[in-house]
Amino acid sequence: MSNQHIQQLQVAIAPHRAQLVQHPLYSRLQTIPQIQLFTTYHVFAVWDFMSLLKALQQNLTCTTTPWVPVGNANTRYLINEIVLGEESDVDEYGNRTSHFELYLKAMQQLGAETAVIEQLLAYIVNGVDVITALDKLQMPEAVKAFVGFTFDIVRNQPAYVQAAVFTFGREDLIPDMFLGLVRDLSASHPEQVSTLKYYLERHIEVDGDHHSHLAMEMVAELCGNDSAKWQTATEASIMALQKRLLLWNAISQKLEEAIAFV
Repeated sequence: MSNQHIQQLQVAIAPHRAQLVQHPLYSRLQTIPQIQLFTTYHVFAVWDFMSLLKALQQNLTCTTTPWVPVGNANTRYLINEIVLGEESDVDEYGNRTSHFELYLKAMQQLGAETAVIEQLLAYIVNGVDVITALDKLQMPEAVKAFVGFTFDIVRNQPAYVQAAVFTFGREDLIPDMFLGLVRDLSASHPEQVSTLKYYLERHIEVDGDHHSHLAMEMVAELCGNDSAKWQTATEASIMALQKRLLLWNAISQKLEEAIAFV
């Protein structure tokens, strides 16, 4: 049942995934300054992924008291297992950290600008709504639109749509070319790139394998044999990939402008 539906969804989104994997952005990431610039925008996608994850946990498990059983135990296990890995993994020294905090640490080691993402977090901690906070930031519209789409899914869509976007629309799509470049730069500049290299390798190891299987199971559980749910899940996944494409286009444009300015 579910395997056939999953396969049909993957076929539908394949052209959109291919556009991202083959995006010229990656060929423009050749130097540490270029990667610094990339991370200042990409960090927003790393951050809002965590909110999508926590929305799923809230919808599929009981996160309030008094506790009552919510949904089925298999789905609860799947999402809790993913949360455990994303929110409390280990850094390269074995210290517990979330993947977002690990990415932030990689940016700091790189010498990338972290002030804007830190300002966003400060606004949110102080009670500012996320969309209002985004509007206050000096960021490309594509970044704001990307995060805005994520929070529309978080706030307004049912769990099965959230799960589909999480699983099929938010794959990090890190091509071998980019990982190879980071490994090469880490070999020559370990004091600046080693944490980013660890993040990417850990992300591929944990998210690309174990978590992706768990997430697909979760989507299959939530959509069941309901063809309407599968259709909506497919459309939402495609839209998420299209938003990522617009984000990649914007970052690529910023890199071009930086090269022209130099």
